[in-house]
Amino acid sequence: MSSTTGTTILTGSGADAARFSDYWELTKPRLSLMNVITAMLGYFAAGPAADYQVLGALIAGTTLAAFGAGALNMWWERIEDAGMRRTRDRPTVTGVISPAAALWTGVGLGLVGVGVLALGVNLTASALTAATIILYIFAYTPLKKVTPWATEIGAIPGALPPLIGWIAAGAGFSGLGWILFAFLFAWQIPHFMAICWTCREDYREAGFKMLSLVDPSGQRVAVKAFAWSVLMVVISFLPYGTEGLGWLFIIATSILAVVALQPAIAFLSRNNRDANARRVFFTSIIYLPAYLMVLVVDRFLI
Repeated sequence: MSSTTGTTILTGSGADAARFSDYWELTKPRLSLMNVITAMLGYFAAGPAADYQVLGALIAGTTLAAFGAGALNMWWERIEDAGMRRTRDRPTVTGVISPAAALWTGVGLGLVGVGVLALGVNLTASALTAATIILYIFAYTPLKKVTPWATEIGAIPGALPPLIGWIAAGAGFSGLGWILFAFLFAWQIPHFMAICWTCREDYREAGFKMLSLVDPSGQRVAVKAFAWSVLMVVISFLPYGTEGLGWLFIIATSILAVVALQPAIAFLSRNNRDANARRVFFTSIIYLPAYLMVLVVDRFLI
């Protein structure tokens, strides 16, 4: 075992005892599958016609790549994870999966995923996926311990999956593809501001430089979440009148805008800030797939 800043982490060869469920947890499946879903919706947003061979390669490639990135992140942050209550049971902390096994699992999954996209989709989608992994692991992950601006830097790889899906559909680097990128970039900021406020003590213990740790009142966190929520809503209307989007899109997007802004406004109040941060988080989880689904449904039905 090894110890850092009073935190003990097991570093034995526990990989021999690892079960499938341990490796499943290693891939951060909830976060990874959200990236796959946004890539798929980006693909379908390009139009109702689908090449199911390309779609299958997109799903397989982005799934493997996202799993690889999750494993690499868990490998990199195993010491920090040991210091946080919500992550200290991860297999890289308990030693069930050794650091070497986690590292090579992540590298292998990432390389295979990028390769599947290169062979089954196109080189552009493959290159963007590789860039997503590189930015997530070598920029966002280490910078979390350096600056609160890591949130914005991390939002770049987080915003690429729908653009990857859009490009996989053959739409290229066109306007709506970049709108999807900008929308998901903006969405991540209030989503993560809610997390960084709710989990601020965990982040303090792990040594991460989050905005919530230099803002004891939470006002700067809340203002940032609100400002980016407003920008996200503005961006969400940009596809109207283009690419065949019409009345269904504008009505549904208006309803979703109200749903997104209400908790962000409540978060600005000092009263019940913790509860309102959780509302921002859970609303964002619903809002993102709902908005992307509106884009897809409008394409198919109108």
